[in-house]
Amino acid sequence: MKKKVLIMGAAGRDFHNFNTVFRGNKNFEVVCFTATQIPNIDDRKYPAQLAGKGYPRGIPIYSEEDLTAVIRKKKIDWVAFSYSDIPHTYVMHKASQVMAQGASFILLGPKETQLQSKVPVVAVCAVRTGSGKSQTTRRVADVLKKAGRKLVVVRHPMPYGNLVKQTCQRFASFKDLDRYDCTIEEREEYEPHLERKTVVYAGVDYEKILRQAEKEAEIILWDGGNNDYPFFKPDLLITIVDPHRPGHELGYFPGEQNLWSADVVVINKVDTAAFENVQTVRKNVERINPRATIIEAASPIFVEGGEMIRDKKVLVVEDGPTLTHGEMEYGAGVVAARKFGAKELIDPRPFIKGSLVEVYKKYPHIGRLLPAMGYGAAQIRDMQQTINRVPADLVIVATPIDLGKLLTVKKPLLRVRYELEELGKPGLKDVLAPFLKRKK
Repeated sequence: MKKKVLIMGAAGRDFHNFNTVFRGNKNFEVVCFTATQIPNIDDRKYPAQLAGKGYPRGIPIYSEEDLTAVIRKKKIDWVAFSYSDIPHTYVMHKASQVMAQGASFILLGPKETQLQSKVPVVAVCAVRTGSGKSQTTRRVADVLKKAGRKLVVVRHPMPYGNLVKQTCQRFASFKDLDRYDCTIEEREEYEPHLERKTVVYAGVDYEKILRQAEKEAEIILWDGGNNDYPFFKPDLLITIVDPHRPGHELGYFPGEQNLWSADVVVINKVDTAAFENVQTVRKNVERINPRATIIEAASPIFVEGGEMIRDKKVLVVEDGPTLTHGEMEYGAGVVAARKFGAKELIDPRPFIKGSLVEVYKKYPHIGRLLPAMGYGAAQIRDMQQTINRVPADLVIVATPIDLGKLLTVKKPLLRVRYELEELGKPGLKDVLAPFLKRKK
């Protein structure tokens, strides 16, 4: 008898787990997905064109809020938990909920889900969202390019639009961002690579993506999402930890797995974190993974026109995922406001519009900051209206993209940039040198 499977996800790892483990597998019938974290991805279908034989109508996607009812109604045998940046206790609460209905609760590991590349893979992952993967990936890309290696970046999925059109995406210019109708979150991850003339792949079917990327790359650089582990088997795994959240490296799934598996651990933000927190994180790393090479790094900020901030009432726009499921209470925008002497941070909550109301209800810890939420045209309009309603002198934007190109804002926007800067030895160049020698 086929096992009836429900996959719990958030439009990323769940689709990959289906493609690698369940698609075409006669022992299983994936009855449905459930969705959380990201708005507007439930009440959809994983399309028949991607699901393959046995799914002529595609696979429905329900809200995770209906999990218990769906297990009962569909007589589910197995529930596969397939999303990331979740407290360990939350995962087991979900396991308890599932098992109380008689179903089995499973986690799929790297042996079953990681694809083997024909070219070397360097992967950058993290223990939490907002630890500094993006700037670390850019720094690794710079080192590899200076070593004369041709590389492409493959980004963890963010397929929130037409899944068939997003099956295998290649980004080589800014025009491709418009061609694929990218969300703000996607642009935040792709634009900094495109500025450096680095080709980026992303999408839904990572077997197809990998085979295409192999054709033009000497090295593939995996740019992780949330705190998930890589979809490709890495030859070198670099994991970022965050001393602003000491202890989180041991408390979140599957980020702790990235710590156990790491070849290199980067302790980021040591310039702005308390010394005792840096030491706590270092001791945890050394205890869990004593074989890993540890690099200490900073993420210094740069603000062109930063002197304009002094004595001004400012609205701070921070990276969306970092504030929401990343649970950070502040980011680079607040650091910039403090550094340049802002008079006051204006609270956007009295002025929020549309879908942003639900964002603050779900993540009340966001407080006086505005997350850059842009998962669709409607939400982008809500954010634009909110920014224009807030009585601030100027807006500090700490997302990796120029929001001014996407929004019509009636007040000055100052963009915060940040890059990775290794402190002392070893640095990323030092740890990549032996890897490049082995893979020559």
